[in-house]
Amino acid sequence: MVGVRKQWLSEVVPPVVMQKVAESQAELPKRKPSDSFVKAVIPLSQPEAREKYITYTKKIRFGRLLEDFDSLGGLICYNHNKNPSLSEDQKSPYAFVTALVDRIEKSPSKPSLSPYKDIILYGQVTWVGRSSMECTMHCEQEFNGEWQKVLTARYLFVARNPIQNTAGVVNPLDPQTEEEIELFKLGEENKKIRQREGMQSLLKTPPTEEERLTIHDLFLSTVDLNSGTFKVRVKPENSVWMDETIKKSLIICHPEQRNLYNKIFGGFLMRKAYELAWANTSFHAKTRPNICKIVDNIVFRRPVEIGSLLFLSSQIVYTKGPDVQVHVHAEVVDPEKGTREATNDFHFTFDTGIPNVPTVMPKTYAESMLYLVGKRSYNS
Repeated sequence: MVGVRKQWLSEVVPPVVMQKVAESQAELPKRKPSDSFVKAVIPLSQPEAREKYITYTKKIRFGRLLEDFDSLGGLICYNHNKNPSLSEDQKSPYAFVTALVDRIEKSPSKPSLSPYKDIILYGQVTWVGRSSMECTMHCEQEFNGEWQKVLTARYLFVARNPIQNTAGVVNPLDPQTEEEIELFKLGEENKKIRQREGMQSLLKTPPTEEERLTIHDLFLSTVDLNSGTFKVRVKPENSVWMDETIKKSLIICHPEQRNLYNKIFGGFLMRKAYELAWANTSFHAKTRPNICKIVDNIVFRRPVEIGSLLFLSSQIVYTKGPDVQVHVHAEVVDPEKGTREATNDFHFTFDTGIPNVPTVMPKTYAESMLYLVGKRSYNS
């Protein structure tokens, strides 16, 4: 479908016939959501496949599903942008890359996924802009003789012209059924929400009055009032300082983890970030939580090049009852230049099963802003 090299640094590139690069959507045929539909089976009933997806506690490796959703979403985008009037040997001129994981949510009424029964992943394009597409995907497994939807994921992909390094133009979407029309409207609403949240980012605007009061109350709860000074800080009962919850890892980015465009595969980055967040939650709650209940607002700022040194920094930024909100920040380090560039931010919500996990208390203003980011993400 793409016509890229199948081997790293291969010398011979077979000639391919590329589709014409469109200048506007008017040049491209409209596509129905069903045109992009893809369904895939993960055969966990087979022991050789199960090895890749099972944890030592006999639970499912959620990070593997993040990789699979990302791969499935890319295939859905290529299906959507096919031109039925062209011959099958014509390859797509575009690179479809993950821009954002809007949300992945587990149905609270469904049981946890089993690593011993097959899983079905399926999805299609549900909203289209000029160069962006929203893919809505689902994960099902059989319970009591009935296939039930356990996870729902929304990924936002963008089309890039890899030769000119500009935004590509994608086929317009023509929703047909009432459900498809409603999903398209939801995609429009999601776009507005993303724009609004972008404008309200704490990097651009100050906290609200309610948030300022929250931070002030948190600060006063850590001050020893008998000391008569703001400098003496104490931890409230069943709490930890936020800077004590940091866990880090370093990844050397080898060609093995590349995607079609010789960048590091976004699903791999999500899996490594998720596993670090899971481990951090285990340290904090002193238990091993089940799979993540919500993945929210994963932003891909820039691609990660092969050969990069990738630092992942995980921190507990908010807790409420049994739930833990974890923020993972990824940045690429150039050891020769001594530079650092942020590439990704990840937000995960875990249900630890413990009624009251220790709360996190910020010390600095920067940590207070992280606390508010976590609180916003959790409340969303």
